[in-house]
Amino acid sequence: MALLELYTKYNRVWIPDAEDVWKSAEILKDFTPGDRFLQLHLDDGTGDGRLPPLRNPDILVGENDLTALSYLHEPAVLHNLRVRFVDSKIIYTYCGIILVAVNPYKQLPIYGDAVIHAYSGQNMGDLDPHIFAVAEEAYKQMARNNRNQSIIVSGESGAGKTVSARYAMRYFAMVSKSGSNKHVEDKVLASNPVTEAIGNAKTTRNDNSSRFGKYTEISFDKRYQIIGANMRTYLLEKSRVVFQVMNLSE
Repeated sequence: MALLELYTKYNRVWIPDAEDVWKSAEILKDFTPGDRFLQLHLDDGTGDGRLPPLRNPDILVGENDLTALSYLHEPAVLHNLRVRFVDSKIIYTYCGIILVAVNPYKQLPIYGDAVIHAYSGQNMGDLDPHIFAVAEEAYKQMARNNRNQSIIVSGESGAGKTVSARYAMRYFAMVSKSGSNKHVEDKVLASNPVTEAIGNAKTTRNDNSSRFGKYTEISFDKRYQIIGANMRTYLLEKSRVVFQVMNLSE
């Protein structure tokens, strides 16, 4: 019954088309118990009778934290990310303590020293979502509780994991005032050509796709300044780097 009442209150929904692409639609008639179909009108002029996910009110569209949405499902998440990325040119969005990043495939002027200083000392959520906010939270918890912290960077091939890890390391080097070690991220990433030569392979989506995981460990002294770093590899997909899959199109 609660679901039926929600449909009466909010008349905007999402409809999947034949290609599983979500489209916005409007409920033309309030749903009442006993009705077998919904009367829907899609934005492109067509209609549909399937029971769809509810669409969030317009006032919530573009929220910087997905958990603030009234309805959290696939079309709502995709639409919110699209609005922020396409309309507002914002690549970062929170989902609770998780940071969702959309790869713009170009350089953005949001990683300068001034931005690092702006996020330094701030609580997560005080400023707009950013990789620096996640790094600051980890650094703050490490210094406050004197306990090791971990940041998991996950995503599909080409999602920007390596670049995100580099920005996080740059943040640590800057806020810890590590002096000559401020470019520690460059030293760690200098090993990439060697590891990529052995562990990367061409895929249908990425000509230089990593077929292994990377665990980068940054060491701090008692003053929480960087004193070194090392990288470990794991889960090498040997079958993907020792031979090529037969091209069925030939």
